[in-house]
Amino acid sequence: MKCEPVAYTIDDLKRDGKTGWEGVRNYQARNFMRDDMQVGDGVLFYASNADPSGVSGLATITRAGYPDPFALRKGHDYYDPKHTAEKPIWYSVEIAFVERFKDVLPLTTLKQVKGLQQMMVNQKGSRLSVQPVTPKEFEIVCRLGQGRR
Repeated sequence: MKCEPVAYTIDDLKRDGKTGWEGVRNYQARNFMRDDMQVGDGVLFYASNADPSGVSGLATITRAGYPDPFALRKGHDYYDPKHTAEKPIWYSVEIAFVERFKDVLPLTTLKQVKGLQQMMVNQKGSRLSVQPVTPKEFEIVCRLGQGRR
């Protein structure tokens, strides 16, 4: 899951303990959250548009996909008049802090690591804020982020 540091960081998540991941307004990313993310799934917390951009820590899904409550709030940045309680369009998940990596694991490193060549974040033009990773990719990134080789 990607977020720009000006909006929210792994340190913010550590402070808060958990947060809703709302405001996703891309159908493919929404589908990942609505259909695929389950309680207990691991999350790579990725700082995008950062210096450097990369994985800054780990989180876990504590609440699976549910209708994004902000889509119903008139005047809110995430309000969508087409989204209704009866027919929700946009979804959120809740994540909880697990671990902050000592150092950000930069995208430049991810691109060079064997086993991560097919990882979605490494693909040219991949800009989704929510992206799936395979269990093997997750394991490799955790190992590297935790300073294990």
